[in-house]
Amino acid sequence: MQSSLSIAHVDSEHTFRGGQEALLQLALGLRERGHRQVLVTPSGSALEAKAREAGLPTAISASLRSVLKDNAVRIVHSHSGRAHNRAWLASAGLDVRRVATRHVAFQPRHSLIHRLKYTLTCDRIIAVSGAARDMLVKSGVSGEKIEVIHTGVRIPAALPTPRDRAKARQHWGLSPSDFAVGHMGAFTREKGQDVLVEAVKLLNMPSLRVILAGDGPLRSFFEATVQIQLPGYVEHRATLLQALDLFVMPSRSEAWGLAALEAMSYGVPVVATAVGGLREIIEDNVSGWLVPAEDPEALAAKISQVRPLLASFGAAARERAKQFSLAETILRTEDLYRRL
Repeated sequence: MQSSLSIAHVDSEHTFRGGQEALLQLALGLRERGHRQVLVTPSGSALEAKAREAGLPTAISASLRSVLKDNAVRIVHSHSGRAHNRAWLASAGLDVRRVATRHVAFQPRHSLIHRLKYTLTCDRIIAVSGAARDMLVKSGVSGEKIEVIHTGVRIPAALPTPRDRAKARQHWGLSPSDFAVGHMGAFTREKGQDVLVEAVKLLNMPSLRVILAGDGPLRSFFEATVQIQLPGYVEHRATLLQALDLFVMPSRSEAWGLAALEAMSYGVPVVATAVGGLREIIEDNVSGWLVPAEDPEALAAKISQVRPLLASFGAAARERAKQFSLAETILRTEDLYRRL
């Protein structure tokens, strides 16, 4: 049996978004494989609370260097750009290996600084998609330092039963004849919820019901739109996904697309924009549909066309999701740690 590793995961965010969900699920999976870990976060962060609830050791960022020493940490894994800055400074001079995960695929404002940062301060970079890797290489980072490890999801053992779906739809106030379209994500410009709202305004579909789960600075722009529910952050996502007929991911920029992949694992087909990692997840016209970014007319047209195809595409979506399982993510990340 291989020996356990001592790992510190470092995050910099107070809110809980896709990156924090990916970190938490990775840590839970590594714990099952016997590794010792500590999650280092800002004091009072949402991730700190969820990690403690799950029984994972936590520490605050201000004491990071002491945490690394006290826990004899050998792998320091940072999960955001700011977290990596902090991890590098705190671990200077210590016998550790540094790993940084890139959850974004947009062009950095200062490519030279970006290149130097990821070339000189970490041993390996995990890109969550080919799109994230390509942007790093475009910024001048050597491809030899980058490994693409897709962020996977836990695949439900079975699809929701008709009873499960009926109960979930009742929870959301949906009738059997409603066409339920949903989305999960932070309300920020790159997520493109405003494009979906514009598409809804173009559609003449009385049965259409849209649920936008999440929160953020753009929420107030959507509050007056008819046919749209804004429940805020949804803790138990399965309840929402079981109620949906279609998931929409209208992003302007998306390194991966974890929410879309999770919907697919529940047999919910996805209409998404052809950007970043979404092009790697969704096989157009096989397991979902891709439309141009920032094009509400194209998005509206696709939503209006897909209802007769939902069952067959939903089955294909679930099979596609199985190719990106959380178990595979955990094994590949563990393998990277051991090689370092």
